Amino acid sequence: MSVPSPTPLTGPMSALEAQALTLDDPRPHPPEDALAQLGHVLMTEVLDLLTETALEDFQATIAETLIGAFHSAAMRIERDADRARDELRRQADDFDGSEIGDVDLQAAALRARAADVATLSVEMVRDAAAQTYHVATGESWKPWRGNIRASRLTAAQVEAKDVLRAAKARRHQLVSPGATVVAFRAAPQANTQVDGGRIFDALNWARQSWPDMVLATTGAEGGEQRAIDWAKSHHVAVVLARPDFDRYGRRAIFVCNDQMLALDPVCVLTLPNSLDPLGRGERGDFGPALNLGQKAAEKGVRHLAVRLRG
Repeated sequence: MSVPSPTPLTGPMSALEAQALTLDDPRPHPPEDALAQLGHVLMTEVLDLLTETALEDFQATIAETLIGAFHSAAMRIERDADRARDELRRQADDFDGSEIGDVDLQAAALRARAADVATLSVEMVRDAAAQTYHVATGESWKPWRGNIRASRLTAAQVEAKDVLRAAKARRHQLVSPGATVVAFRAAPQANTQVDGGRIFDALNWARQSWPDMVLATTGAEGGEQRAIDWAKSHHVAVVLARPDFDRYGRRAIFVCNDQMLALDPVCVLTLPNSLDPLGRGERGDFGPALNLGQKAAEKGVRHLAVRLRG
């Protein structure tokens, strides 16, 4: 079977195209728009099939599992790339200058590059499916484990504990060097249209003040999900300080605040209750958001509460 020649490239190359060219593979690589279309079509088909059927109550679980499958595939391929790089380093250390050794080195480098391209490709399918899911349902998909790297379609998301571990070990940080952390904590009920507008206003102000900002939050439902939606639409990286209930029990929702403050944020934003009386109801202020503001003040970190205009 003959293999079609790759389409000639014109204009600036994307990161995926540039990496694919280094593989020197005669087979064409799926273009970015085709990968994104695959994710969109798969998710659209699933949602169309389940809507207004007896399975509609399980739609979120099924759709998020589909996205998670691509995320798991990307993680598995990335581990293959890491193993190839480990082998590459080992061969480089033992390199004796022979022709056989040189061939082995090139083969190991090629395996690592091929896995990197495959990882990026699968992530594009995953991100397109997640974006389609969000547009259709208003829900944001988050991985149960692992980190989300920044791509053309979605903002990066990394675990706060991973950033702290990397900084403590003085290794390459998951957050770009020099990035400025802005922490945000909000009440679950702060999820009305009024709240969303003011959250977006506050984050737009923060990004204007610190263009290289990353957003630190726990990823909880409500106002913090609104903040993550803003980060995705503005391609701002997200550091997730998730509560570890297995380790800390009920204290976990407050330990998250310590994790975020350990990231040395330049500013802390809080929204302890809905700004809309109908959304607030009779609920009191959200204690963890108040706690973060109090701890920030004690550490001398700038703290701003999100309020209504005027």
